[in-house]
Amino acid sequence: MEGRPTDDTELVERAKHGDADAYGELVVRYQTLAARTAYVITGDGADADDAAQEAFVKAFYALDRFRPGAPFRPWLLRIVANEAINRRKAAGRRPTVGLSVAADRPSADTALSPEGAAVAAERRELVLAALRRLPDEDRLVIAYRYFFDLSEAEMADALGVARGTVKSRLSRAMARLRGLLPAAAERE
Repeated sequence: MEGRPTDDTELVERAKHGDADAYGELVVRYQTLAARTAYVITGDGADADDAAQEAFVKAFYALDRFRPGAPFRPWLLRIVANEAINRRKAAGRRPTVGLSVAADRPSADTALSPEGAAVAAERRELVLAALRRLPDEDRLVIAYRYFFDLSEAEMADALGVARGTVKSRLSRAMARLRGLLPAAAERE
């Protein structure tokens, strides 16, 4: 079984029993995703990094409350999101999310002509501008689904809601986003 990546469940169990290297592997595995999640909420790279780091510390001390067999990623992202929200509230400011996490994401059309690439870039900027205008809850549910590729079950765990609630929140968020897109396109 050498060379096989260790699954999260095994790493969590080892970390619960004092294996710091196992928890370190979880941190390495999820630190980019945690920082991106925090950035969607805080809008500031330094705050996002701090929130992610603090969330990993809090998660470590909460491992004894982690439900055996549950997926680790959504549980961690819930802690990250809560920490980022708390930091933003403590700072008393509204996020100015640039959503660079989406700006660099490759298009599904990888072989675009230069003209096609320019049009795709313009559309992406319009969508990102509209996303910046959405409430935090809407931005987070859209980011979880479309930027971080979480499943509905993982989103439900990360948001602390039922799967049906995820579907309705995502549907409402997408409707709000669509409603903002024509207004953003008219300004161009």
